[in-house]
Amino acid sequence: MRTTLFILFYLSLSACSAQPQTAALVSNPDFDQTIRSYLDFSVPIITVGELAETKDEYVLLDAREPDEYAVSHIEGAKYIGFKDFDRTALEGLPKDKPIVLYCSIGYRSEKTGEKLQELGFTEVKNLYGSIFEWVNQGHPVVDNVGVETKEVHAYSKKWGKWIENPAVEKKTKK
Repeated sequence: MRTTLFILFYLSLSACSAQPQTAALVSNPDFDQTIRSYLDFSVPIITVGELAETKDEYVLLDAREPDEYAVSHIEGAKYIGFKDFDRTALEGLPKDKPIVLYCSIGYRSEKTGEKLQELGFTEVKNLYGSIFEWVNQGHPVVDNVGVETKEVHAYSKKWGKWIENPAVEKKTKK
């Protein structure tokens, strides 16, 4: 009986280690559930609140497409892309430099983070909820010339529903 209980306890701990089992990490529990369904949690996460407090400690990399980045991005972020992964954003970066990646919700940035890990980068994090949650929590974004904007590329109408800040204008692919 003790052995069975120990095995069940161990299995429950193992199951909990892949995904954070805390309360929702974003403002909308449905959005949180959607994010969790897409992520493998193969790259450690950082919340919007944590990043907002420590942003200057990280290199920010945007793992969206060029047209998304041009509409708006988190100030100071460099474009690294997803489909057309741009390694030039990594030039001169020490392998132990703290990096935070983001995209729309966190899927593309997680996959890009996996690439960085394979390249030997050791301090890589994925912004949970990514740029959508960043603006949902009222944090600013800038356009391609560095001017603060209220526009965010929503990728598509399907994904744009997760931008819930009424002050934000959603742009989608044409």
